[in-house]
Amino acid sequence: MFTPSSTRLLRRLPLALLGLALLHLLMGASIGLSVDEAHYLLYAAHPDWSYFDHPPLVGWVQWPLVASGAPVWLLRALPGALWLLSAWGIFHVAIRLPGAKREAGLWALAVFALAPVIHVLGIGLVPDTLLMALGIWTMALTLHMVRQPGIADRRWWLLLGLALGLAGLSKYTAVLLAAPVVLCLLLRHGPGLLVHGRVWAALLLALLLVAPVFWWNAQHGWISFQYQLQHGAGGRWEVLHVLQFVLVQALAYGPLLLAGCMASGVPQAWRWRGFFLIPFAVLAYMAGGGVSLPHWTAPAWVCLAPFAGLVLAQAWAGGHRRAIVALVLLQALICAALLGLTLAAGAPLMSRTLVVTPEGDNPFSDLFGWDAAGERARALAAAHGLASVSVQNWTLASRIGWYAQPLPVHVLDTDMSQFVLWAGELPSGGDTLLVDVSRLSFTPPLGAQGFAACTLLETLPVYHWGAPVARFDFYDCRGWGGKPKPKAAVPGSR
Repeated sequence: MFTPSSTRLLRRLPLALLGLALLHLLMGASIGLSVDEAHYLLYAAHPDWSYFDHPPLVGWVQWPLVASGAPVWLLRALPGALWLLSAWGIFHVAIRLPGAKREAGLWALAVFALAPVIHVLGIGLVPDTLLMALGIWTMALTLHMVRQPGIADRRWWLLLGLALGLAGLSKYTAVLLAAPVVLCLLLRHGPGLLVHGRVWAALLLALLLVAPVFWWNAQHGWISFQYQLQHGAGGRWEVLHVLQFVLVQALAYGPLLLAGCMASGVPQAWRWRGFFLIPFAVLAYMAGGGVSLPHWTAPAWVCLAPFAGLVLAQAWAGGHRRAIVALVLLQALICAALLGLTLAAGAPLMSRTLVVTPEGDNPFSDLFGWDAAGERARALAAAHGLASVSVQNWTLASRIGWYAQPLPVHVLDTDMSQFVLWAGELPSGGDTLLVDVSRLSFTPPLGAQGFAACTLLETLPVYHWGAPVARFDFYDCRGWGGKPKPKAAVPGSR
């Protein structure tokens, strides 16, 4: 059983979560935007029915703040609120699992708060931040509907349709969330469920909500679906990639959350773990083709958290306290290290000297300097009569596009991207301000398919806590002649 002291500690977790949310907000005010954050803020700056690479909800929810000119720290209050809503949903589901008590919910909150990557999603808004909150809400609705003696009231079905529709507006992988919902409801009520009008009303509501995505794609040659199919296929499939994926996932979310896969004492728990296992299995398979990012599985791990809470509550009551405390301390240390390195731009573990390579040597440095670079880009463009900014890879476009507004941004890469839809391709013979960044540096393209001439105007070094972390080069490039494949700069060549 729980000791009074351990119970008091667990009961302080809600207050601790509020403290962590405040920490997220403070960190959000201290660091620059990530690639994805800036990209989705540009969604809000260009309202549309949908976008090339994602559905529109991540832009829609930010539009009021962006339209009102809110500062970045305030924009980051939205992912913080969604992080707290996800925590509330986890607790709500955990205490309603068969055989669970309040302690299971508190332990579920603990594993959520000790998952390193989920802290990142509480600072920066990406579609997965939305899908975390919508996924656990969908799971809670499904759990309630399965526990009813008969077919649930119409309002619950409409709420389920609303949740699934909003999830579909968040990310295409929301279809993996719908699969366990269908599985749980059909196994509970049988095929006869399909003759009830309220079921079809929920489906109709979900389809109406995602209709803007189909409408936009129909007007743009179905480019989003083509992109997602090609992107999901990846390259050559290798078992080693899957093993790497599993290892990264274990580090990114920690063994305490993994304990949810071992949940016992929940009747037919395998059905509920489908909210985790189905998306995780699909994403693991995609990782075999080289297509994987650690945060894509965050919504699945959030749905596993209630089961992890139940396992830990049982293990703690069973006397396995030393092992649990050791894991808690380990995961807390990893979380603190991740947040600390992010705030410190990688110091002191990363190199404190600026090494210019095609990839760069310090991933944490990528969050700093873009605001100053955007401001300088506007000033240089105005001084030299240049009407646009250009970069050579789409991942470099979002931050310069956000901070250098209202200048349009051209991507000189040969691949299709959302920036082509917003600004078009740089016209033949066009002039532009070319921005190059040390962490992903490219040689200025010259020649028949490049520019007639590029002149280095200025170099902007970026320092954080006295250490160099990045460098921006600004070129006045004239006479665009084509679409070359960007060529990485040779380290130390400039």
